[in-house]
Amino acid sequence: MSEPVRLSKLMAQRGLCSRREADEYIAQGLVFVDGERISTLGIKVFENQEISLAASARRTQDERATILVNKPVGYVSGQPELGYSPAAKLITPENQDPTSEPQTLLPRHFSGLAPAGRLDIDSRGLLVFTQDGRLAKHLTSEHSTIEKEYVVRFQGEVTDDTLALLRHGLILDDKPLLPARVELIQHDRLRFILKEGRHRQIRRMCDLVGLHILSLMRVRIGDVRLGKLPEGCWRFLRPDERF
Repeated sequence: MSEPVRLSKLMAQRGLCSRREADEYIAQGLVFVDGERISTLGIKVFENQEISLAASARRTQDERATILVNKPVGYVSGQPELGYSPAAKLITPENQDPTSEPQTLLPRHFSGLAPAGRLDIDSRGLLVFTQDGRLAKHLTSEHSTIEKEYVVRFQGEVTDDTLALLRHGLILDDKPLLPARVELIQHDRLRFILKEGRHRQIRRMCDLVGLHILSLMRVRIGDVRLGKLPEGCWRFLRPDERF
């Protein structure tokens, strides 16, 4: 039989919530293992045991907000850097997309709201903020297979060999990159579709093949598209949208 593991860790691995949320639910007596209520932090269980959340915890999760931001160049995704503002500062009533479905931004929407992934300071486009630990893990896990689509404007020459290398064959940080979908959509624009997110990956890929990036925009994460969301504006994720 396998060794027991910490309950909060196993809950996070199963995508029930984040580890921090798991500890909160356990402390509140909202977690059940094989039908038995658990309220002791640090308890260990076996991987084959059944874990469930109380209905009130599931309702709390369903009420958590996810916000889409069209981040401009010059904003950082997470922690502020000297001279630059975090993209979270764009989430104000004045910046809400006027064409989106009406939903009032409330103080509670900022509790635990954090970026689910990064978009570097020189890039723009779709950035996700969420209160939902399950979604954050789903989008940022190293094992995630969610596609991210980017449109890149560049200077340089793109040949068949260039495209072949960008699609598969490059190495970053001594580790081969996963295959990517890359196509030339205009004479100076490329579409990248990736399933991984190394640090400044597309910029470094282009450097390796002699291309200079003029602009980089993320236009899609999974099945959620940036669409016509104006730059610098935000909207709530709609109930019918799934990543």
